[in-house]
Amino acid sequence: MIQSLLVANRGEIACRVFRTCRELGISTVAVHSDADASALHVREADAAVRLPGAAPADTYLRGDLIVKAALAAGADAVHPGYGFLSENAEFARAVLDAGLVWIGPPPSAIEAMASKTRAKELMGLAPLAEVTEADLPVLVKAAAGGGGRGMRIVRSLSALAGELEAARSEAASAFGDGEVFLEPYIERGRHVEVQVLADAHGTVWALGTRDCSLQRRHQKVIEESPAPGLAPSLVENLHESAVSAARAVGYRGAGTVEFLVSPDGRAHFLEMNTRLQVEHPVTEAVFGLDLVALQLRVAEGAALPETAPRASGHAVEARLYAEDPSKGWTPQTGVLHALEVPGAATGLRADTGYGAPSVRVDTAPYVRVDTGYGAGDSIGVHYDPMIAKVIAWAPTRDEAVRRLAHALRRARVHGPVTNRELLVRSLEHPEFTGAQLDTGFYERNLDALTVPGDGERYAAVAAALADAASRGGRFGGWRNVASQPQLKVYGEHEVRYRAGRDGYVIEDVAGLRVVDVTPDRVRLELDGVVRNFGIAAHGDQVYVDSPLGTCTLTARPRFADPQDRALPGSLLAPMPGTVVRVGDGLGEGVRVTQGQPLVWLEAMKMEHRIVSPASGILTALHAVPGRQVEVGALLAVVQEEDSAS
Repeated sequence: MIQSLLVANRGEIACRVFRTCRELGISTVAVHSDADASALHVREADAAVRLPGAAPADTYLRGDLIVKAALAAGADAVHPGYGFLSENAEFARAVLDAGLVWIGPPPSAIEAMASKTRAKELMGLAPLAEVTEADLPVLVKAAAGGGGRGMRIVRSLSALAGELEAARSEAASAFGDGEVFLEPYIERGRHVEVQVLADAHGTVWALGTRDCSLQRRHQKVIEESPAPGLAPSLVENLHESAVSAARAVGYRGAGTVEFLVSPDGRAHFLEMNTRLQVEHPVTEAVFGLDLVALQLRVAEGAALPETAPRASGHAVEARLYAEDPSKGWTPQTGVLHALEVPGAATGLRADTGYGAPSVRVDTAPYVRVDTGYGAGDSIGVHYDPMIAKVIAWAPTRDEAVRRLAHALRRARVHGPVTNRELLVRSLEHPEFTGAQLDTGFYERNLDALTVPGDGERYAAVAAALADAASRGGRFGGWRNVASQPQLKVYGEHEVRYRAGRDGYVIEDVAGLRVVDVTPDRVRLELDGVVRNFGIAAHGDQVYVDSPLGTCTLTARPRFADPQDRALPGSLLAPMPGTVVRVGDGLGEGVRVTQGQPLVWLEAMKMEHRIVSPASGILTALHAVPGRQVEVGALLAVVQEEDSAS
């Protein structure tokens, strides 16, 4: 029996595993980098061991240090979570060689499937050896790992070499393995996967299907189970293929077999992930199971029942990221001041054994939140920008989607810019509600999904009035003289208001009446309808929550924005990160062309290309490989050809 478990990971998945361990009476051990010294997963563990450094290559990718940490802390088992070393056969062997229990498949199964090239060969498939115009578009993929890292769509032969190099660099940074391969890219395909669970006694479960088609940069954003609209014969075929893949490598534990379903309904094998997936909660919800608990029981040698439990209802999961979808999904950093989802369940609502669920999920719709952050925690540059996963279960798909959208809309998420509004709009988009799903959803709809909402103007009014109230302004007690208009500016919104004996009057906004004002809540009547606005200020940032949506507003800065001070043609760092490389042959005086990649930044385990804004002469180049830069840092200056002549 496992008595103490170390999780060789961080953040949300470490907290998720610890939660099950507490329910099973298992002690927990965390590992952490210096950047994570006060992280939530460290605070929740019974013991913690430091991994010196901050970069993944120095910390969470150091299997030798993690094994030493497990032994030093007295753990007798290691759970790899997902990402990092979760699909590393050498790490699994090192854990086993140290006399520890490995919560995962045998190293031989990891070797067979963790490399996507070897997995395809095992399934009788082969990557593209050479690419011609007829093969385009193609997809460059990392052979190890996942999460969209090391993946590139290539639509022209001229771009192939550059995309291969970028994918190799990103894969090496994220997984310690720069191997990549090529495969055909299927336009408007659906990403569908099957959760498998196998024991050491020959039983393999296929636990339904999941649709993970809504993706940005090849990384999943919204997932659901079961995958809607699939023909029963296709589902049966997917289950059979997934079970066959697991049996072929003597699989044990939890894993996922992924497919791309073409518009004509044909399934194409993608890969097998030999670990738990980020989206596993939707499977837990519909089957009423705790997959982490089952992983632990299988590792202890327990046998699964011959038949998997029956699925019930529908579950949808949305990944809440610290990123700005309107600016190329740029990762964001900073302090998370608040993370509250009203009405969210505190438990897994699933059985930790093999019997019936301890709470009948098919009669109690619910929302669940899995996160690795608490209020006051900082979101840094070193790791994935996911803040939380929000999951909703209900008897039908329509109910589950509506419940999740409602929960996200009411959530208080104060801190860096997030994709929360995008998630709500995605869940309410006709293509999604109509189950018309494919991986090109955001490519087609991103512009419409990121248009600023009408509520931002009213949010600025509420913020200005709350600010006035916090400085002593209130209804009543005003002198019988006309007051001068006050001005408050938030971004592009100028709010002019007057304060008199009957309260506040807003200028230049038709159909609006101020009902009530306090420093943290404002009630406005908009065309006869009264709405509540909650306000929370943190420095120059003001967060306004209302039925019209949530807005993050920035008060007029005391100093000019770096963008305003920069010379024409300046390339500024769009996020804090590390310069990983500079274009070959670049230097002052070199001619560059518009759109030419000049600098590559790494932030939150993803590479971001900084391209030339115009054709001209490179008059300054401050970026140096290995140098860390802050947001707004000057990387280079390009003088346009017209102004250079």
